[in-house]
Amino acid sequence: MERSAIPAKKGKSAGMREVRWERMFHDELEAAFRTCPLVYFAYGLCEPHGPQNVLGLDTLKAHAIACAAAQAHGGIVAPPDYWHIHELGGYAAWGHRAVGQVQRTWLTSVPPWVHFKNVCYQLRAGDALGFHAAILLTGHYGPNWQDLKTLLEVVQPYVGMRLYGLPDFEANQPGFAGDNRSGGDHAGRVETSLLWALHPEGVDVSRLPAVGDDGPHFAMGANARQSNRLVGERMVADEVRWLGDKAQELLAAYDAGQPQQRLQTFEQVEVLWETVVGPRLREFQSMQDLFPDQEPVPPDSVWHANWRVPHRT
Repeated sequence: MERSAIPAKKGKSAGMREVRWERMFHDELEAAFRTCPLVYFAYGLCEPHGPQNVLGLDTLKAHAIACAAAQAHGGIVAPPDYWHIHELGGYAAWGHRAVGQVQRTWLTSVPPWVHFKNVCYQLRAGDALGFHAAILLTGHYGPNWQDLKTLLEVVQPYVGMRLYGLPDFEANQPGFAGDNRSGGDHAGRVETSLLWALHPEGVDVSRLPAVGDDGPHFAMGANARQSNRLVGERMVADEVRWLGDKAQELLAAYDAGQPQQRLQTFEQVEVLWETVVGPRLREFQSMQDLFPDQEPVPPDSVWHANWRVPHRT
């Protein structure tokens, strides 16, 4: 993993330059902003990730990768957001199949219209502060990452920062096995290896079920037993390099044509939501009752209560 050679100040972890917004002093934030006016937003949620991983894998992974990128290349990492899309539409159908009938799901879920409106308010916070660029990194998969890209596309004309959103697997090149196809999974060898490298206390491979016991085991990926911490460290380094290149590209785009308009007030966010985002929301893929090749959620499933997406949002 790439790390900054800048020594930490007294009271900080030795050898690591602090980049986490919520853990920095005012003068540290100002200095970091002057050096690299880019902000990272990290997203995910708590959800079952097999018996071998802690439930916060998505956000823990995205936030730690963003921190590593900021330490290596500059930038400030906003506080992570652990509340994300689940329990409705295709996500509920997936939960019924992959997680099954559990007494408690332990999800930190919100519907798409809550999550994406919150993203707009986070963009306002960054834009009002004068950041030149923002990278929005989600560790939670499903079609929400495609909706994130759509959201940023429609709001970019109203935001001064240059914006880019992605699932972390987009930056995971060449993937687990060097095949350029294994960039992402769910609680399989990729995610487990990444969390193992980033937060080893969050992975316990002794909890993996015996070979031949196919579950479902809290949505564990079928290839989770192939997880490798050293491969995880290599994938983290790959993502850090990719994000560093993207950060420079965004900052250069801002410098090439500095925009005048910025999203500064709460009222501007509300107007933007009502007039620009809201009319497009129903098209978002995470707003569909089912994803391709899914079956309806049966009434006796614990995943049925919030399955159907309301048409009024």
